[in-house]
Amino acid sequence: MAPMGRILLLVLIVVAVILVWKAFGPGTWNNNRKNVQGPATPQIKGPDDDENFLWELDKKRFKERRAREREQKKNEDEK
Repeated sequence: MAPMGRILLLVLIVVAVILVWKAFGPGTWNNNRKNVQGPATPQIKGPDDDENFLWELDKKRFKERRAREREQKKNEDEK
């Protein structure tokens, strides 16, 4: 019975070494160096991705709405 336990223990150790090698082996070393530069800035692909453009649209709509409201109030006051 003792040799069977030793064989099982040896197989488990070999499996553990293989898993650790796959997780932290030389194949993963290059991936870590690529991340040293930091996260890449997102590329703007269209106007709907550009936050400044969207902000300017919102400001423009807000100003136009305020101007219409002022015009309506002015017309109501004249009546």
